[in-house]
Amino acid sequence: MTELTVKNVSVHADKSMLVDDASFALARGEFVALLGPNGAGKTSLIRAAMGLQDVSAGQRLLGGADVTTLSPAERARQIAYLPQTRPLAWPNSVRDVVSLGRFSHGAPLGRLKGLDAEAVDRALQACGLSDLATRKTNTLSGGELARVHCARAFAAEAPLLIADEPIAALDPRQQFRILDLIKSYVDHGGGALVVLHDIQLAARYASRMIWMKDGRIVADGPPADTLTPDRLKDIYGVTARIEGTQIFIEGAV
Repeated sequence: MTELTVKNVSVHADKSMLVDDASFALARGEFVALLGPNGAGKTSLIRAAMGLQDVSAGQRLLGGADVTTLSPAERARQIAYLPQTRPLAWPNSVRDVVSLGRFSHGAPLGRLKGLDAEAVDRALQACGLSDLATRKTNTLSGGELARVHCARAFAAEAPLLIADEPIAALDPRQQFRILDLIKSYVDHGGGALVVLHDIQLAARYASRMIWMKDGRIVADGPPADTLTPDRLKDIYGVTARIEGTQIFIEGAV
């Protein structure tokens, strides 16, 4: 079973500590929300976990192997990654962009066939993009483009997914659509680690919450155990009430 394991990882930038002695694991069947204020170290942590950023201490294991011993293609076959910034160099068709998800499998881009073409078709259908497959990406709305990037990640058919703020700048309906897609991916056997700022949505979708502050993981567990008024006060500096599944932010401390 593919699992990403991070053990006592620290990341420095010059004299600044970006991540301090962080440990967590991600396995299939989990929807994990990574939470914390801006500058808490969330992006540095996930990039370090995947071997995209050097560490000053600690281990990163993917399927039991050190991530630094795996080729980029081997890593991409096990973890699909949606970074915060997802620029498209030119306005390709939706199908061509989604096809990039098969690159780690050695697929000849633009000439997909067999299993690779089928994987792209499945990703397009799952994300509701089949009717838009021939459209140029520069003609899409923000929500449609977000689904294209999700489809590209899903086309890799990797067992794990890491998404850094996939719903940023989207309207509420599109936020639900993207998180529903990720939840479906998890329900079908994948494992997802998703950086989120919307605590209400994190509580609705996540089976686990990892909370970060000042580069450290301060809590890791189910929403029922880790989502508390004291936690929100400590992490975000706000007062809040929690009534069942509803979170009411009342103001700054």
